[in-house]
Amino acid sequence: GKVRYVGDAVAVVIAETQAQAKDAASLVNLEYEELPAVVDIDEALKEGAPQLHDEAPNNYIFEWELGSGLDAVDAALKSASHVTSLEIVNQRMVTNAIEPRSAIGDYDDARDYYTLYTSTQNPHVIRLLMCAFVLGLPEQKVRVIGPDVGGGFGSKIFHYIEEALMVWVSKQINRPVKWTAERTEGFTCDAQGRDHKTKGQMGFDSDGKMVALKVQTKANLGAYLSTLSTLIPTYLYGTLMQGLYSTPAVHVTVDAGVTNTAPVDALRGAGRPEVTYVIERLVDTAAAEMGVDPAELRFKNFIPPFDGVKQEGYQTQVALQYDSGNYEGVLKKMLKNANYEKLKKERDAARTSGKLMGIGFSTYIEACGAAPSAVVGSLGARAGLYEAANIRIEPTGSVTCFTGSHSHGQGHATTFAQIIADNLGIPLENVEIVHGDTGKVPFGMGTYGSRSLAVGGSAIVKSIEKIKEKGAKIAAHLLEASAEDLEYADAKWTVKGTDKSVAFGDVALQAYLAHNYPEGLEPGLNETSYYDPANFTYPFGAHMAVVEVDPDTGKVDLKRFITCDDVGNVINPMIVEGQIQGGLAHGIGQALLEGDVYDENGQLNTASFLDYAMPRADDLPAFEIDHTVTPCPHNPLGVKGVGETGTIGSTPAVVNAVIDALSDYGVKDLQMPLLPQRVWAAMQKSN
Repeated sequence: GKVRYVGDAVAVVIAETQAQAKDAASLVNLEYEELPAVVDIDEALKEGAPQLHDEAPNNYIFEWELGSGLDAVDAALKSASHVTSLEIVNQRMVTNAIEPRSAIGDYDDARDYYTLYTSTQNPHVIRLLMCAFVLGLPEQKVRVIGPDVGGGFGSKIFHYIEEALMVWVSKQINRPVKWTAERTEGFTCDAQGRDHKTKGQMGFDSDGKMVALKVQTKANLGAYLSTLSTLIPTYLYGTLMQGLYSTPAVHVTVDAGVTNTAPVDALRGAGRPEVTYVIERLVDTAAAEMGVDPAELRFKNFIPPFDGVKQEGYQTQVALQYDSGNYEGVLKKMLKNANYEKLKKERDAARTSGKLMGIGFSTYIEACGAAPSAVVGSLGARAGLYEAANIRIEPTGSVTCFTGSHSHGQGHATTFAQIIADNLGIPLENVEIVHGDTGKVPFGMGTYGSRSLAVGGSAIVKSIEKIKEKGAKIAAHLLEASAEDLEYADAKWTVKGTDKSVAFGDVALQAYLAHNYPEGLEPGLNETSYYDPANFTYPFGAHMAVVEVDPDTGKVDLKRFITCDDVGNVINPMIVEGQIQGGLAHGIGQALLEGDVYDENGQLNTASFLDYAMPRADDLPAFEIDHTVTPCPHNPLGVKGVGETGTIGSTPAVVNAVIDALSDYGVKDLQMPLLPQRVWAAMQKSN
């Protein structure tokens, strides 16, 4: 009865061909009573603003806060020797995965059984939400298959209306039904990201030590609440407001509301890029205001190194306890790789010759693999955040792994297979990874939040250990020895101190023959594990951007981008570097090019690539990537997560570099994206 944003679904048309469907859709007659629109969160929360939902007066959804308390933060700011203040806009973004969303519904009348093929990041969650809350179907009658499709970046986590419609419609006509979004539908209908307005204050004592951080954010959630939308600006945002710094007083408040725009939910990083942008813009601005080197200001305020074993995890002011970190280490290595002292001289020399060169920093921390389930449940999550893995050893010794994690371009099939092959000592080609099918894999939570290796990979390791434990009992029987006297290496069990051994393949075969077999032991070699982490993992890093700004046009040229990231132990270096590069492109795109624009009537002015600029190859330099290794102390792989790190750290580094380049013009802040006309206008304003 009420359309709340452009793209809000109102009808479904079914036809034999796409052309027929489009023609039929054009015949649907709708009568609209035009209502006033509101697209800006500041305006939406004002008294008298156009009302979207009767149950949300003044479009207000919630107020949320976390930290040391407003009184403590205000007192610390009042006594500070220097206070830096900024008003920051983190603009709305469109996800734009390579392949738009698609769904196929197929109803089997003979079995009364439904199959949904959908481009999703978490098939089990889609099945749960659709069956329990939308269509009321019994889960055992529904199979959801999510193939490895062209990217997700968060936008394919959520349960969309088209998925439920395809399932429902397929039964109505007893035919398979397919829907695929066109790119403009992706722009208007997919959940979008970011869209924060923030006021931040950072206080320092006379020695340059941080004494307080106060952040007040307004979050635009779009027209409706999406699957994770209330999580993003709260527990994935405010809980990282400590950053890498030992600030003794930190407090964040968030006001969230609805507007006549597409729903806002997780986009690569999901809350972590937003919080990092606030902190790192404040740090660089403070360094400029106090006349100190931005790297030195960070060194002065970093949390000291800790490994989470000899030194316990670092307890922040905003609920989380970091697992392990050496924040000085990543910045020192990055500065060395960049030849920072030489860069500063080059910048100063360039300015004397009329060129606008700038150097910008960002350090970041991310929380990956949300956990444990009991804790997130107490905070309001309606799901467990464990992961599952079933490993089936075939009679020939080859391996099939069924994982609850999901892949949409991250290379999980390679990395998971490496873990299994390395642990069992078997060839990589003997391992098959199966994912994305609720009819085959155990209930799992899919892929998002850089959780796959830390949580899904750890579940795989647990199952491998169970396989080895049972295999040792079979091997001991075959070798007429005690299982405790065996050791496993090079794909065989060996009696310690002897040359007596039995190969992995022989044990696997005997597990299924059960001819010469331990009494009381069940045949087969098939194990399932569920891994529920003890804590998040916390990758971190340091990024640097070097830019040149054209004084005549305002165009920003990104000359160099240097990173040093710490994602714990690295399983596959090529995949890790690829993930970082993709993340950097995403974050740099936000800084320089990308941004969604709605007009005052709620029309999306950036609904195609003609008006929404994505980063291309010639917008980016050859990235200079390095890493340190600080293992996670609480998962068996020692890994932390990498899929979003580049996006989190890169955006503020680029903006800080541009502001540094414009320092002679007195430009303190610029709203992203840093389009040439926006940069040029700021320069003219200062003249």
